[in-house]
Amino acid sequence: MQKETSRVASGGQLKSGLWERTMNNLVQDIQNKYSFLDNLFSHVWKCIIRSNLKLKLQLRTIQWKNAKAKPGCAYQPTEIEQVANVITHGIWIVPAVFAVIKLFERSNSSSQYLVSWVYGTTLCMLFTVSTFFHCSCYCAEHKPPKNYDAWPAFGWKTYQSLKNVLHRCDRAMIYVFIAGSYFPWLTLENTDHSAILFCMEWIIWLMAAIGIAYQQLYHERYKCLETFFYIVMGLGPALVVMLTGHHFNGMMQLKFGGAFYILGIIFFKSDGLIPMAHAIWHLFVVLAAGCHYYAILVNLYPNDSNHLQTSS
Repeated sequence: MQKETSRVASGGQLKSGLWERTMNNLVQDIQNKYSFLDNLFSHVWKCIIRSNLKLKLQLRTIQWKNAKAKPGCAYQPTEIEQVANVITHGIWIVPAVFAVIKLFERSNSSSQYLVSWVYGTTLCMLFTVSTFFHCSCYCAEHKPPKNYDAWPAFGWKTYQSLKNVLHRCDRAMIYVFIAGSYFPWLTLENTDHSAILFCMEWIIWLMAAIGIAYQQLYHERYKCLETFFYIVMGLGPALVVMLTGHHFNGMMQLKFGGAFYILGIIFFKSDGLIPMAHAIWHLFVVLAAGCHYYAILVNLYPNDSNHLQTSS
């Protein structure tokens, strides 16, 4: 009886020892796994913190803007501002070309084809000239060649002169684009005030010619006066036509576009005050031009289905 009792006791001890070892091994495995996960998460977290700190340090070292230009001098954008200036207009060249092709596809008369050529050319040239100008600024100011005589084949001084020429062309394109944006409405709009629209069509191009001449003669000298000319040329003819009692179709889109242009002027005149102000001005130009293009496409170039609905 005693032997049997001792066997039972020893068997119980073996089972309890085996259970204890099993539980200890299980706990050890769990601790090893969790320690591995803990090390993994701590390593990932440290990498995230380090990358964020590195990114913050890089962002702090970036020069987002330069000092405001002195009177009579042009503002010198930083490198990142020049890149933003190139991108914000450069990416819209190809979409502008496709937008003009859409106008040609919807053209049914010689007047519509003429308007497509004039308005489409000014739209594409606005983005193209602006992009080339800012590319030349970036190359001239932030990527100077080591050997001036070998950059490019026609010489570094000529390259600097090209930048100045493109700057004048960029400013002149603003006047041309304003006139080109009026051209579809003054040419294709059906109204009882055709004589007024015909006169305004000549006046707007005359204003553009005067503005370009002034800009070439007094380049970067009287900037506030030049901006005032932009506003007068942009709003003046529209106000004159509306005061005669005529309201263009698509007035809502035209008003939105005008509002975007006017708000964008705030950034156009904020170089050196707001980081990447000129790039933000570019975005306002894109929004305004998009609103006006949509108004032209829907109201002056209706597709066949809209035309049939109107006639029925």
